[in-house]
Amino acid sequence: MVKRNIEIFDTTLRDGEQSPGATLTIDEKLKIAHQLAKLNIDTMEAGFPIASSDDFEAVKLIAQNVEGPYICGLCRTVEADIQRAWDAVKHSNKPCIHTFIATSDLHLQYKLKKTREEALEMAKKGVRLAKSFTDRVEFSAEDASRTDKEYLCEVIQAVIDEGAVVVNIPDTVGYSQTEEFGDLIDYIKENVENIDDAIISVHCHNDMGLAVANSLEAVRRGAGQVEGTINGLGERAGNAALEEVIMNFKTRPDYFDCDTGINTTEIYPTSKMVAEHTGISVQRNKAIVGENAFAHEAGIHQHGMLSNPLCYEIMKPEDVGKKTQLVFGKHSGRHAVENGLKKLDYEFNQEQLNKITQKIKDLADKQKTVLEDDIIAIADYELNKSSKKPKVVLEELAVMTGNKITPTAIVKVNVEGKQKISTAYGIGTVDAATNAIRNILDSNIKLKEYNLKAITGGTNALADVSLTLTDSLEKEYKARAIDEDIVMASVKAVINGMNKMERKK
Repeated sequence: MVKRNIEIFDTTLRDGEQSPGATLTIDEKLKIAHQLAKLNIDTMEAGFPIASSDDFEAVKLIAQNVEGPYICGLCRTVEADIQRAWDAVKHSNKPCIHTFIATSDLHLQYKLKKTREEALEMAKKGVRLAKSFTDRVEFSAEDASRTDKEYLCEVIQAVIDEGAVVVNIPDTVGYSQTEEFGDLIDYIKENVENIDDAIISVHCHNDMGLAVANSLEAVRRGAGQVEGTINGLGERAGNAALEEVIMNFKTRPDYFDCDTGINTTEIYPTSKMVAEHTGISVQRNKAIVGENAFAHEAGIHQHGMLSNPLCYEIMKPEDVGKKTQLVFGKHSGRHAVENGLKKLDYEFNQEQLNKITQKIKDLADKQKTVLEDDIIAIADYELNKSSKKPKVVLEELAVMTGNKITPTAIVKVNVEGKQKISTAYGIGTVDAATNAIRNILDSNIKLKEYNLKAITGGTNALADVSLTLTDSLEKEYKARAIDEDIVMASVKAVINGMNKMERKK
């Protein structure tokens, strides 16, 4: 039996951009739009063309350049809005107009100052005009979950008669409870005579944390399209997170008996791009795309994962474009450490393994995250693998800077048992320290990329530095280090990179 297909309507570029602080440039919108097309969504709401000239141009540019999904523009049931939306989306080979009007008595009285009869006529007239431009017309009854049910059904039946092929039932303020929202979908199916002529869509907000749950229940009751955003962005507490909705369908086909056409391996790359361009980071424990979503630190979990990933992972991380991470920390067990060291080609006995495990726990207590280079250093020390002993060891670092002082660094390093000291200037203290190390080791070494982020909040945040060095042959060496001090973290990363060069040799 063929599974029911659920269409995915992405509004990251419209509702998602309305998140405070998430404004996107036109170029950023186009990049995200191309990535959403790779994700293989069904409809892309590219913006609200009447809102501004920038919004219009962005929707138009996306319509001209992005193929695959329906390219949709949002508009009120007002002639000028609908015309503006059409002027933007008509450049797509799959144009869609999404028009809406509020239907709850609360919105009609206080926001629109309209009667039910007036709103009904506006809805019919708006859909009729949109239908004269394109066959793909969607109508939304804003605040549907707080609208009188009989009136809501009257509006839905009327707009389908006028040509709407998608009718959207928004839980605009995240008010509805899950069973209640499902019951509303049932009521609409039972009381709208022509409902089979249109797709029922749902657009749920997350004000009480129920957007995904309500969307999933609506699908179980017969909805054929889910609207939402990547990473759950949106007004106030956001929208239904599409990655969560999609992976529920994929992971539990036995329960939902439906599927989407989504290329799920593009979920994580899409999430990263959206976070990067909007500047709104994903919380570490966010489902599906969070940094910790497929990370395991507890020893008993790591042991189970190594025995059979199904013990603690109900999804394959590769299915969403991620990979399992066994995080080495104070909760890690010997099995995970043993597995990690084997991947680094180390041989050890049980006594040595116990010592290495304890040192990893001790280090994790201090710096929270234990990196591969840290494990190599610990293993080198314990196993006395002379071939892998670091060539360069930092002994002392002093820096000077100020508003009227040229940044200066003095570095003392131990190079194969010999102490060497260098002083150098730079644009900043990190640059000065890097120059001092290069003076000692190899002036041909260049710092190609440098990235800094704070692991924890506050002024005492741990600095996480990742960088790329190149040698005289332009070969690249990536390295990373963490410290409470930005300059120390940077210097450690540079030295780690230089030691990697030596190990490669």
